[in-house]
Amino acid sequence: MTNHIAAYIAEHQSRFTNELLDLLKIPSVSADPNYKTQVKAAADYVAEKLRSAGADRVEIFETAGHPIVYGEKLLSPTLPTVLVYGHYDVQPADPIHLWHTPPFEPVIKPTEVHPKGAIFARGSADDKGQFYMHIKAFEAMNACNSLPCNIKFMIEGEEEVGSVHLGNFCETHQELLKNDVILVSDTALIANDVPSITVGLRGLSYVEVEVTGPNRDLHSGVYGGAVANPINILCEMIASLKDEQNRITIPGFYNEVEVVSASERAAMNEAPFDLEMYQKDLEIATVHGETGYTTLERTSIRPTLDVNGIWGGYIGEGAKTVLPSKGYAKISMRLVPNQHPDKITELFAAHFKAIAPPSVKVEVRPHHGGEPVVTPTDTPEYLAAYKAMQQTFGKAPIPQRGGGSIPIVALFERVLGSKTILMGFGLDSDGLHSPNEHYGLFNYFKGIETIPYFFQYYAKLKQN
Repeated sequence: MTNHIAAYIAEHQSRFTNELLDLLKIPSVSADPNYKTQVKAAADYVAEKLRSAGADRVEIFETAGHPIVYGEKLLSPTLPTVLVYGHYDVQPADPIHLWHTPPFEPVIKPTEVHPKGAIFARGSADDKGQFYMHIKAFEAMNACNSLPCNIKFMIEGEEEVGSVHLGNFCETHQELLKNDVILVSDTALIANDVPSITVGLRGLSYVEVEVTGPNRDLHSGVYGGAVANPINILCEMIASLKDEQNRITIPGFYNEVEVVSASERAAMNEAPFDLEMYQKDLEIATVHGETGYTTLERTSIRPTLDVNGIWGGYIGEGAKTVLPSKGYAKISMRLVPNQHPDKITELFAAHFKAIAPPSVKVEVRPHHGGEPVVTPTDTPEYLAAYKAMQQTFGKAPIPQRGGGSIPIVALFERVLGSKTILMGFGLDSDGLHSPNEHYGLFNYFKGIETIPYFFQYYAKLKQN
């Protein structure tokens, strides 16, 4: 990166921060129809900032759901093209009462992990703070006449609800989105002093289950003990989905699970990890998971099954002695390479219905899913990210597999024929999807500093 770019970033540091704060004030919650207007406002804001950053073409594409913002600056057909992907939608902020400050009134304050300050707001780390780094890095490169590649942006508003319309958009606009590599910042570093590049992600199967007992809520004294309580049964069914070794009991669930070699597992566990600090941060006495695997392995190379929500009956103030008619749960399964979400969803549905007693009826409703991915580490794209991080952090980044899911990575490879580089700058401790989500100012500006180096190295590597 030239001294001009570094000077430009330093000169505009305050504005770069304030612009992100303004974006974070917009409650772009894609899952709640009540926020549709605000989601559109976020798309408009992103489009405006792409224009002011120097994009020659900016367009908001409407979908059957929330809009997709597209921007581009094409210098020459002889230069490589980088497509930047991100999402401006955010998770719901619930439970609101657990936030120390209002989720859409961003504040900056220091933390133990972020002594230089962190921005507390919903969407700060996932993904507004991370994708906005790219717009500001592009602005800096463009302002200093130092953009070495063609650049395109695709910033969507439905990632948090499964990117339900992105596939059709990509299919329909393959020529518009044509690129040499896709660059995404929606993942995490191992630590602020331990750079890393995500080279694998778990897939996802997400379902909602409904268990029905009697045709109406009943008096628990009059009917209790004689009629099935669907919440009791739902809990028993969920409990049976794992054995005493914390292995998932669904028949066929592990049939295609990739077997990771002992040497790969050993290398994975050489990554810096402080179990005591991990437990202290979460305020837990000990970790919990599948027998025979470390915490790093459990959160990356092993599949999981977790209840994300459970409800039914009376949950208001005081007491109501009711035997409920229905019980509900949302359940997600993180998948590893070779597991296919549709097949896992089918296996789950068949098993869950099979273990239900005849006293209840069961319905399984599939939600969104995504394929697991592993990316190579010997390509020009990866080497450019490696060199860029090495330059700005002063040490070589560690390749690591992430525990989360970004379903669009597999979609991009299938539809656009492009590899994706997952060069994230957040931390796992930043509270993604949780109350008090935050994003360090160090991380925000480290990303803005690193991204121009990626473009610089990528352009050189592609020319060789």
